[in-house]
Amino acid sequence: MENFNNKPIEYGISHLAAIPVRKHPFNSSEMTSQVLFGESLTVIEKYHNWRRIRCSYDNYTGWVNSADFQVISEESYISISNKPTAVVTDLVQIMFDHTRNRMFPVLIGSSLPGLNEQSFEIEGIQYSFDGAAVCPGVGTHCRKLVENAYMYLHSPYLWGGRMPFGIDCSGFVQMVYKLCGIALLRDSSQQATQGDIVNLLSEAYPGDLAFFDDDEGVINHVGILLDRNTIIHASGRVRTDKIDHHGIFNEETRQYSHKLRLLRRIL
Repeated sequence: MENFNNKPIEYGISHLAAIPVRKHPFNSSEMTSQVLFGESLTVIEKYHNWRRIRCSYDNYTGWVNSADFQVISEESYISISNKPTAVVTDLVQIMFDHTRNRMFPVLIGSSLPGLNEQSFEIEGIQYSFDGAAVCPGVGTHCRKLVENAYMYLHSPYLWGGRMPFGIDCSGFVQMVYKLCGIALLRDSSQQATQGDIVNLLSEAYPGDLAFFDDDEGVINHVGILLDRNTIIHASGRVRTDKIDHHGIFNEETRQYSHKLRLLRRIL
């Protein structure tokens, strides 16, 4: 069922650790992103048991299976959107669902809307969480952002991933900034439109973003500067490498792996 107006067909929220967002409405289609626990969404199209959704956090669209998220009312969606939202800072922690008497894992970067004294409610379901979570505020220092980036070090690369067990380059950058309360768009080409231009690498600060392009000039990679000579990024795994005005230099292969296109400052 196609949606011919701007109003969402349904509202929902991820009640699982991470649900895959796919390019097309079938299980073998490539995963383009993930929705972590507590992140809300709107449904903009239905096709059999598939739903084309828009992630509320970054407006990213794609297809998810209808069984993978919890449908909520418009009132609950608005309420969740207006509540202060804590973000999980433990790599992995256990969530307790008291209403359905079960427990399940949640991952770093998951959202806990309305968390109050380690408990919260979503659409009448009572949750409690004994792990570490923060309500990120404004004025984040670059030192904290760098600390967050190191939390993902050696995470394997996974196209469309946003979790420490599999993450892509733009997902890594997005999640590191989410932990500091700063919302970035999903893809590297989109993130390259945010923030302010930094003209030279010699003028860069820790936490600035470096973007890289292919032979056609299309931005296809992003990483976070640790200093003016070092970058942390997801390429094969989340790793640190040397960077100069040419791009990223991989000391294992003794070659440049990515060509520098531009620098952006978000903080």
